[in-house]
Amino acid sequence: MRSIRRETSPSLQRMRRRRGQDGAAYEARTRDIVVRVFPAYAAEESSPEQGLYLWSYTVEIENHGVETVTLISRRWTIVDGFNRVNDVEGSGVVGEQPELKPREAFRYVSNCPLPTPSGVMKGSYSMVTDEGELFDVEIPEFSLHLPGAMLKLN
Repeated sequence: MRSIRRETSPSLQRMRRRRGQDGAAYEARTRDIVVRVFPAYAAEESSPEQGLYLWSYTVEIENHGVETVTLISRRWTIVDGFNRVNDVEGSGVVGEQPELKPREAFRYVSNCPLPTPSGVMKGSYSMVTDEGELFDVEIPEFSLHLPGAMLKLN
């Protein structure tokens, strides 16, 4: 997975207006941290005849709490249409470890190549408060399924 674009700390209200209502949205809330994911198939960068289906996804992380938190790492579980599992771990997101003060948000865009036209992703972020408390924040499971692709139970 690689980062292709990021935007940091727009106000929550402006972020909601900009993302629009197109496509599927997946949301999870842990403590007072809300994570939303908006996946989209990148047809122009995919090559199905070569077994490459590229998915782009936008992630919005909002701090609705009263504590400042810092995202320190991420864990992803990616499952393709043949039930093959790929676990990915790393420091921060898109080369950053964003700090979110109360009522701040962070948005980034990344992508995931799959060898099949369908799959799912889910994961978590490890965060730390200013007081040093570590906690995990759920990234909701989201679907990567081309319209008309044969669905398999994962």
